[in-house]
Amino acid sequence: MANETAARALQEPTTASAQPELLVSAVLHLMSQYTANNQESSSCIKLASVIERHLKALADLPDLAPVLRATCQQLSEQWAMVVERAMPPPPEKFGILTRLVAGSRMN
Repeated sequence: MANETAARALQEPTTASAQPELLVSAVLHLMSQYTANNQESSSCIKLASVIERHLKALADLPDLAPVLRATCQQLSEQWAMVVERAMPPPPEKFGILTRLVAGSRMN
């Protein structure tokens, strides 16, 4: 039963809003997994994104102590930067003007 509740909190942070300690437990577990995985191989963007969402959900809880909300908000922003840096760059799009200029150079 406890494992099922924890599993739901890992997948959907907003469903555990009535139990902030479950969200804290889940995000701590996710952070330790991210650290362990990061030491073994390249970091996992999806896991970092889930961590960021959990921290954001905690920061949005009105009943959480202000210091914890502020800390979770700050950490959420930091994890968002981790995710952003780890994302592959978008494919470069060339406009028609760029293609025309590049084409004229080839001739």
